[in-house]
Order: sequence, then C-alpha cells, then structure tokens
Amino acid sequence: MAIKGPGFAERLQTAAKAKQAQLEKIRATALANDAQFAEKQAARVETAKARQIRTTERKSANRVTSERRDAERAAEKARQARAVTEEKARKDAERATKMEADAALKRDQKAARDSKYAARKARQK
Repeated sequence: MAIKGPGFAERLQTAAKAKQAQLEKIRATALANDAQFAEKQAARVETAKARQIRTTERKSANRVTSERRDAERAAEKARQARAVTEEKARKDAERATKMEADAALKRDQKAARDSKYAARKARQK
C-alpha cells in the first residue's frame, strides 16, 4: 500500500502560511527600517543643509578674496602708472635741463668765439 503524501489543499494551506510568515517578517523589518530610515533621512537632510551652508560660505569667501585681489591689482596698476608718469616727468625735466645747459654752453662758446674773432680783428686793424 502506498503512503499518501499531503493533499493539494494541505499544500496550499502550508504555502499560504509560509507567505503570511514572510509578510509578517518583512513588516517587522519594515517598521524597524522605517525608524532607521527616518533617522538616516534626517541625517541626510542635515548633511545637505550643512553642505549647502559650507558651499555658500566658500563662494562668499572666494568672492571676497577675488574682489580684494582685484582691488589690489587695480591699486598696483595705478601705482605703476603713477610711477611711469613720474619717471616720464623726471626724464622730461632732466632733458629740458640738459637742453638749457647745452644751449647755455653753446651761447658761451659762441660768445667766446665772437670775442676771439673781435680781438683778432682788433689786432689786425
């Protein structure tokens, strides 16, 4: 005589119980995960806010640094332009002084020549 195994209805019932047990297990872990998920989500939100604040501060600091650097560059360019202008004015003044000195020297030399010429003419007469 053959031993009869569980019937179809009994197998369906066993499968339904197994599914129910799995669902209860998932629900239990889901509830635990919901609490953990909420904590993780809150931590993520805080991290994102902190990151956004740091990014804003960094951009602000970079902008201030950039503005300061630009102001320093502009001041340096102005100082260099002023130095170039002063140097040009000094050279122009030196050139004018030298030209005046050269002109005075030429006048003196011409006067000396003229006096020698006049003295020679006076001796010849």
